[in-house]
Order: sequence, then C-alpha cells, then structure tokens
Amino acid sequence: MTMKLFSVCLFTIFKRPLLNYTIFRHNSYSSHNLQMDSKGISLQEVVEKLKKIAPLSLAESWDNVGLLVEPDRNAKISSVLLTIDLTEDVVDEALKTGSQLIISYHPNIFRPLKSVTNSTWKERIVIKCIKYGIAVFSPHTSWDAMENGVNDWLGSFVEASKSSPILPNAENPKLGMGRCLHLKTPISLQEVINGVKSHIGLRHLRLGLGIGKELDSPVNVIALCAGAGTSVLANTDADLYLTGEMSHHEVLEATQRGINVILCNHSDSERGYLKTFQKLFENEELSVHVSSRDKDCLTTV
Repeated sequence: MTMKLFSVCLFTIFKRPLLNYTIFRHNSYSSHNLQMDSKGISLQEVVEKLKKIAPLSLAESWDNVGLLVEPDRNAKISSVLLTIDLTEDVVDEALKTGSQLIISYHPNIFRPLKSVTNSTWKERIVIKCIKYGIAVFSPHTSWDAMENGVNDWLGSFVEASKSSPILPNAENPKLGMGRCLHLKTPISLQEVINGVKSHIGLRHLRLGLGIGKELDSPVNVIALCAGAGTSVLANTDADLYLTGEMSHHEVLEATQRGINVILCNHSDSERGYLKTFQKLFENEELSVHVSSRDKDCLTTV
C-alpha cells in the first residue's frame, strides 16, 4: 500500500457495544488533505445535533450506527453530503463539494474490518476518508424508527387516519420499526401503484398480486417498511405490503394469504427521504447536499 500523500501513525479497529466499529486516526495531515474550514460547526456539535434528531438508542441492536470514521475530532464542518450507500464515487463527490462530513444512511462499516488496505472498495473508502479528513456518520435504523423519518416519508403519498409502528419501541411506543397505515378512504390497488411510482420516482415496480385480488380491489390498510421489510412485515394483517425487497418465498407466503405486495428496490424505498432531511438539517452554518452519484444498484431494463 503506497502512503506517499499522507502519514498515518496508527489505525485502531475495535468493537463497541451493538457491533459499533469505529476507525480513528491520529491527527496527521499533508498539503493534499482537505483544508479544514475555520468556519462552520465542530464535528462533535454536528454529531450531537444528529443524535438529538434521531437518538441512536432507536436503532436495532444488530445495527452499527453513529460516528464511524473520525479523522479529526476538532474538525469544523461547513458542508455535509447525504447518501444512502457510501461508494468510492460518493467519496469523490464529497471531495468536489468540499464536504467534511458524509452522512451515509447505510453504515459503510457494518462487519469488523480485518485489514485496512487498498485491496477492497470498502477499505479504500476508509483510507480515502481519513486521508482527506472526511468524517462518516451512519444513522440507519434510527432514522427508520424516528418520527417523520424514513418510514413516515415512504407512506406520505397516502392520507392515513391512523399511522402506528408495526414493531413499537420499548421506551416510546409511538416510535419504532415499520408503519401500519389505515387509510382515511379506501383506494384501489392501481391507485396505490400509481402513487408509489410518483412518490419514489420510478417507472416500474414489482407487484405480487394477492390471491383473489385485482388491480381495482380496494386497499384499506397498508403495512410498510423501507429497505428489506420481511422481518417487520411478517404476519402483519394488511391489504398490502410495501417495501424495498422480499425473497420469492416471502412474497409467495404473503400473496397466498391474499396480501398484495409492492417491491420498489431496497435503496429506492429509502433514498427520497434524503431531500426531506436536507431541508430539516440545513442552516446558515451548514450547507447540506444530496448525492447525485448515489443510486440503487439494480435497474429494471
């Protein structure tokens, strides 16, 4: 591994509770690093603001959330880049936008790294972020469980008389995973399909038609979960399941129970929330950008 452009004193990879793996670097910069702007907000202050919006305690126990890459804890943050998945293209975009912080919905470090070399794309991302002084924060399932978070955004295309978590949080039952929406007025399955397409911005969806159901069948109750929703939606009583992805047998189980299923790709069921969060988080001191290079890895052709 060639390290001509910067000096790294020590990489330490360690396990925190709830599988939180964080990589730290001693403060060592070269002229090629991003210049730390004297303006803006301290990294720690930004992190505290993020945790106030969505407490990390809302995240699932298996998740790895929080500050995952911290090149310099004294850094000032004036520009933030939002993404669902952190790829090498997105890191390059952060450099072009001058962003000192990437908020990556999906954690770029989920399982522990056994090495930090240039041999894999995930390791190269960590190296590049540290090299150029870019911090990485991941909220993931804390954004799913929070009020007005990813799941509330996903269901906002319909008018519901009641919305409640499918798996309520133990400390605050009004928050939690998934949403069960009771519609004010029943609408047809075709209207739901059209609404999801318009809301997410997709030309095509995958539909599992429940046994005995037609496109003009009424929908009164929608159970939804952004991302991969089977573990949340399973055994939920609803007319329709809306999620990003399910396996063949999971869809078969639902449709044979007479439940319609709409699949809209894993990250496409989440990505639209970034623009909502941009408006929520941006202020006079922080410029917040939504990545233009972040996209679902699957395309219907």
